[in-house]
Amino acid sequence: METQREGRDMDEDLHAGMWFLYDSKFHSDLFSKVYPEDFPEATMLSRNLKNVLVVSVGFLFLFMAAGGLQNLQSSLNAEEGMGVASLSIIYASIIISSMFLPPIMIKNLGCKWTVVAGMGCYVSYSLGNLYPGWYTLMPTSVILGLGGAPLWSAKCTYLTISGNTQAAAQGKRAPDVINQYFGIFFFIFQSSGVWGNLMSSLIFGQDTKIAEIPEEQLRTCGVTECGLVVQSNGTTPRPAQEVVQTLLGCYIGAGVLAMLIVAVFLDDIDRDRASRFREKREPFCKTFLATFRLLKDRRLLLVVPLTMYSGFEQSFLSGEYTKNYVTCALGIHYIGFVMMCFGATNSISSFLFGRLARYTGRAALMCLAAATNLSCIITFLLWKPDPKQLHVFFLLAALWGMADAVWQTQTNALYGILFPRDKEAAFANYRMWESLGFVISFAYSSFLCLEYKLYIMLGVLVLAAVTYPIVERHEHMHPTLTQENAENTSTKIMCQTQM
Repeated sequence: METQREGRDMDEDLHAGMWFLYDSKFHSDLFSKVYPEDFPEATMLSRNLKNVLVVSVGFLFLFMAAGGLQNLQSSLNAEEGMGVASLSIIYASIIISSMFLPPIMIKNLGCKWTVVAGMGCYVSYSLGNLYPGWYTLMPTSVILGLGGAPLWSAKCTYLTISGNTQAAAQGKRAPDVINQYFGIFFFIFQSSGVWGNLMSSLIFGQDTKIAEIPEEQLRTCGVTECGLVVQSNGTTPRPAQEVVQTLLGCYIGAGVLAMLIVAVFLDDIDRDRASRFREKREPFCKTFLATFRLLKDRRLLLVVPLTMYSGFEQSFLSGEYTKNYVTCALGIHYIGFVMMCFGATNSISSFLFGRLARYTGRAALMCLAAATNLSCIITFLLWKPDPKQLHVFFLLAALWGMADAVWQTQTNALYGILFPRDKEAAFANYRMWESLGFVISFAYSSFLCLEYKLYIMLGVLVLAAVTYPIVERHEHMHPTLTQENAENTSTKIMCQTQM
C-alpha cells in the first residue's frame, strides 16, 4: 500500500542529518531548509554509513563489558541475591529515566553527546563491581539505569534520522532503509556477546578453583526443583578475586574506549536542532510529559505487550538460563562459551533479518521468532539439564539468539516507523516498557520456582501474539504519514508500509 510522505517533519530530519555535508549552504535563519537534491548521493551515503558503523562499534565495545557482566551477575554475585537485585534496580531506574530524561537530554545535548554521557553511566557499573557490595552495586546500578534510557533512545533516534535522510535522497522506502540500518547496528552490536563472553570464559578458565559438578546438584537443575538453592550451593564457588578484577579491568577499558570512539568519530547530525531547542526552550512540564502523551495513541498501547516480552525473554536468558541451567549443570566458566553462541547467532540473524524484512515484511519474522521462543520454552519445561548433552545448551542459546534478533531489529524499527514525529518519546516508551519487563522478571526471580517463571513468560508471549497483529493490520489499512517537502519540485516521494 502506497502513501505520500510530504511536509515539515521529514524535512527537519533531513536537515538534522545532512547539515555537515553542505555547511556552506546552511542559513542561520531558523526556518531555512536544506534539501537532499543539493548533495551528492554517494557522499551522503558514505557519511551516513560511516556514522552507523561508528555507533555500532561504540556499542560493541561498551556491551562487551555491560552484556558480559550482566550475564554473570546471577552467578558471580549470588550471595543474598545481590546480583539479581542489582539488575532489578538497573531496569527500575531505566523506567524512571524513560519518563523524562531521553527527550530532555537528546533535545539539549543532541544524540551524539547523549550517547557519550549514557556510556559513562555504564562504565560506572563496572567500577562498582570491582568491590561488590550493597553499598557499591546499588548506587552504580541506579546510575547505569538513569543513563540507559537516554543512551538507547538517542541511538534509535540517530539511526532513524540517518535512515530517513538516506531514503529521501535515494528515493527509497524509509522503512526499508531504517530496517537496514538497524540490521547493520544489531549485527555489529550483538557480536559483543561473543567477544565479551569469550573474554570472561578465557579469564575464568585460568581459575584454579574450578570444581566438578556433583550428582546431587544436577538433580536441582532445571524445573524439577525450584532452583532457588543454586545460588547458595557451595560447590560452585565465586572465582578468585584477582581473576574477577582482571576481567573487570578489561571491561572498564572497553567501556572507556567506546566513549572515545563515539566522541571523536561520530558526526553530530542534530547539533543545529539541539541548538535551536536550547534557544527556544519548551516548558519543562511539556518535555517531561512527552513520553506519557504518546500513550494516548492506541497503537503504542497495543505494542506494549510485545515490548515487555522483549524484557522478559532477555532477562530469562541472562538471569535464569545462565544460573539454573548452565552454571548449575556445567559451571560458571561455561557461561561465556554458551552466551558466545547466543551472541554469534544473534549478530548474524540481526544482519540477515534487517535485509530480509523488505521481502518478507515484519509480521512473518515476528511469527518465526514467536514460534522459536515457544518451542524453546516447552523444551525448558521438559528438559533435564545434563552435562553429557552439551550440544543442547548451545543449541537452545542459538535458537534464543535467533528469536531475539527479530525482537530487537523489528521492534526498534517498528517504533521508528509508527511514530516518526515523536521519535524521542517513542523510543523512551520502548525502553520504559521493555525495562518494566526486566524489572518484573528480576523482581520475582528469588521468589518463584523456575516452572512458574516460564509459564509467566509464555503468557506474555501469547498476549503479544494477540495484540501485535492488530497494530500491523491498522498500519496496513491506515499507513503512517511522514511528510517531506522538496525545494523547486512538486515531486512526491512514495513509500510503502509493508506488513
